[in-house]
Amino acid sequence: MFKIAKENLSALFRKIAGNRELYLPVKQAGQVNFAAWDEEAEVSLETLKTVKSGKDAFFPQCETLYTCKKEGKKIQIQAADRKEQDFVVFGMKACDVQGVKVLDNVFLSEPVDSFYASRREHGTIVALACNEPEESCFCKVFGIDAAEPAADVAAWLIDGELFWQPLTEKGEALTEEVRELLEDTEDGEVTEAKAAIRGIMDRLPNANLSLEGWNGEATQEKFDSPIWNDLYKACLGCGTCTFVCPTCQCYDIKDYTTSNGVQRYRCWDSCMFSDFTMMAHGNNRTSQLQRFRQRFMHKLVYYPANNNGMYSCVGCGRCVEKCPSGLNIVKVIKAFQGGDK
Repeated sequence: MFKIAKENLSALFRKIAGNRELYLPVKQAGQVNFAAWDEEAEVSLETLKTVKSGKDAFFPQCETLYTCKKEGKKIQIQAADRKEQDFVVFGMKACDVQGVKVLDNVFLSEPVDSFYASRREHGTIVALACNEPEESCFCKVFGIDAAEPAADVAAWLIDGELFWQPLTEKGEALTEEVRELLEDTEDGEVTEAKAAIRGIMDRLPNANLSLEGWNGEATQEKFDSPIWNDLYKACLGCGTCTFVCPTCQCYDIKDYTTSNGVQRYRCWDSCMFSDFTMMAHGNNRTSQLQRFRQRFMHKLVYYPANNNGMYSCVGCGRCVEKCPSGLNIVKVIKAFQGGDK
């Protein structure tokens, strides 16, 4: 294990950015999100949760797929370049790292999404343990350890020092690049910090939230439940929950005309929108109840049915904090247990 003083982190960032692109939590306009590092960036590693997770680094909110140009009677199609530059996402939390693994099951299964695959190949994740989990956090419910993120490098901020532990070949390669800035150390302080973090997680309100009855075998039972009839009514269909979620992977593909031809791009979409998957004949889900049900059935039933029991929720709590109507996946789970709706 290694460590580096907090006041030397700028040198660490500068070293990484000399060989790779570097993305980390940056404060802009009063909000903290992952952004490219530069000397002027206001880095905020102390922020527990960025507004959005770091999934943009692997699955951008918007990206061009290809461009079409017409020259006379010929049409030239130019595919967009795949990611070729190595990069580091620094500061993701354990829940958001698990979110990337959820995306892996979607985009790396056949047929493989080549845009996503190239980013995963070139990306290295340095994850940061959660020093002070908040009341909205419930990652433990899904088997995620906030004290020990499973990334390429795991890191801990403790008393003015960053402790660093490579866990994969990518992590070892990155460690070798910055080795001159790191100091060898024992893991005693980290062991104590892990115990403290886990102690906090055990005391949080939703630490013991039960997933009993939610699994890939519960499709018909949950789908037909009358509980949805009341539960959905406060939903505005705004899509906020899907855009802050680390695991949502729905997207739309559109074409638009430019002065230099036609570009096809894809951008994040939301199953909560009334025009989601809209086609000439209309939409298969015509009511907000159906759309609301779809979101949570996918997280808790459909996804685990197709991915060996893995849930498509990581307990980050962003939807708990951001929904303007106070609806979230915790409330859904509790409603089916007979708890508060």
